[in-house]
Amino acid sequence: MMAAMRTQLKPGGWMVWVVAFCCLFTAPVLLADTAGMKLEAQLLWGTNDATSPNPKHKPVDEDIRKKLKELPLKWTNYFEETRKSLDVTEAAAKRVTLSDRCDIEVKVLGGSKIEVTHFGKGEKVVKQTQNLPKGEMLVLGGNAPNSTAWLVILKRVE
Repeated sequence: MMAAMRTQLKPGGWMVWVVAFCCLFTAPVLLADTAGMKLEAQLLWGTNDATSPNPKHKPVDEDIRKKLKELPLKWTNYFEETRKSLDVTEAAAKRVTLSDRCDIEVKVLGGSKIEVTHFGKGEKVVKQTQNLPKGEMLVLGGNAPNSTAWLVILKRVE
């Protein structure tokens, strides 16, 4: 007759299993807390002129031009001044300088919800909270001299 074998854990061995079990089920929660987004921020200049007086400016990408045409904006042409990529996590807000007069700070609030704070000349101009699903964009804007405008585009890449 065969005797049943019993596995015995050495002292402290059960602790290894408890820790492994906890890690297995808490890892997704820990990763979710640091979930983030890949974003692209652009500073644009809007005008009705066919060209920009600044030779460094280039026309905006077609996808952005089409999206801006859908909005109730009065300008017909948009030129890119600056483009920056940023990775933002829930753990910390990320501030990026788009020009000597324009900064934005982005914070991921959870899921696809973000909070964007725009700073003009170092002063807080506006704070906005919005869902930003992948492929979508957020547009902030304001008037500039000579019937032109500045626009900050924040586009979610991932």
